[in-house]
Amino acid sequence: MSRADLLDGPSAEAPARKALSYSSDDIKRMLPHRWPMLMIDRAYDVVPGVSGRGIKSVSVNEPFFAGHYPDHSIMPGVMIVEAMAQLVAVVYVAELLETNEAAAQDGDASRSVGYLGSISNMKFSRLVVPGDQLTLDARLGQRLGGLRQVKVRASVGSELAAAGTLVVTTGRKG
Repeated sequence: MSRADLLDGPSAEAPARKALSYSSDDIKRMLPHRWPMLMIDRAYDVVPGVSGRGIKSVSVNEPFFAGHYPDHSIMPGVMIVEAMAQLVAVVYVAELLETNEAAAQDGDASRSVGYLGSISNMKFSRLVVPGDQLTLDARLGQRLGGLRQVKVRASVGSELAAAGTLVVTTGRKG
C-alpha cells in the first residue's frame, strides 16, 4: 500500500470537505479513552468520515515501558495498533459532529465510539522506542453493515513502522 493509496482525497464526484485539526483536549471530548490508554496527542488533516492523520509522541514515561523489555524499551505492537484505532475513532466522530448526529448521544460524542473488530495483514517493520514520534494515517473504506474497513499505517519520520487493515464497529452496543 503506497502513501498515495492511503491518502488520496475524496473522489471527483464527492464534494471537497475541509480538513480539520484536533488538539489533545478536543480528542478527550471525542473519545472515551483516558490515561494511560489515550494514545494520540493530536489529529490533523482530518476529513470527517474519510481520512485523517495523527501524532503519538512516545515518551519513556509510558507505563508499558516498565515491563515491556525493561532493558531495551520498545513500544508494544498492540499499543501501536490501539493508537491507529483511536485515530480511526476521531475520523468517525468528526463526521458525527459535522452532521450533528452526536446530539443524539446526549451531546457526548464519545458515546458513539465503537469497538475494534479485527486486525488484518498488520505488518510491523520498525521498532518504536522512547523519543520517537509516530505519525498515524487512517483512511476509512467501505461499510459492511455495522462494520467499517479501514487502512492504517504508522511511521517514524520517513520509516514505516506498521501498516495493515482494521475493521471497526460503527457504534457501541451495551
